[in-house]
Amino acid sequence: MSAARADGLRIDFVERDGEAGFAIDNPNAPAQVRPITARELQGKLAQGAVRLFDVRTPQEQAIAAIAGARLLDEAARAEILELDRGTPLVFHCHHGMRSQQAAEFFVGQGFREVYNLRGGIDAWSREVDSGVPRY
Repeated sequence: MSAARADGLRIDFVERDGEAGFAIDNPNAPAQVRPITARELQGKLAQGAVRLFDVRTPQEQAIAAIAGARLLDEAARAEILELDRGTPLVFHCHHGMRSQQAAEFFVGQGFREVYNLRGGIDAWSREVDSGVPRY
């Protein structure tokens, strides 16, 4: 029974940046929230490759927003749940904590490609678009 779950499993010993350890790649592992940097998100947005959701309050979004981000309200949540489970989703908040929880919820709903913006909109402002106010 466990052999089927181990099909395709790769275990390797790697050395990187003066450290060493085992790297395990299991293509059968359940989906997990993936961190994404502000620069990586910028590239994916330019390609139209992801849907971006802002989990902050409307008041926070009025202070600072990433172009193309949609506020995650009940209507957006319902629409997401109607999407194909292979749809790439990205969530962001101020620093990345609230959005991690939202991303985990959608992984639990069966979505396989779910990202959390590492550092939130603050990282976006520092690394991609300084025109987005920091607060």
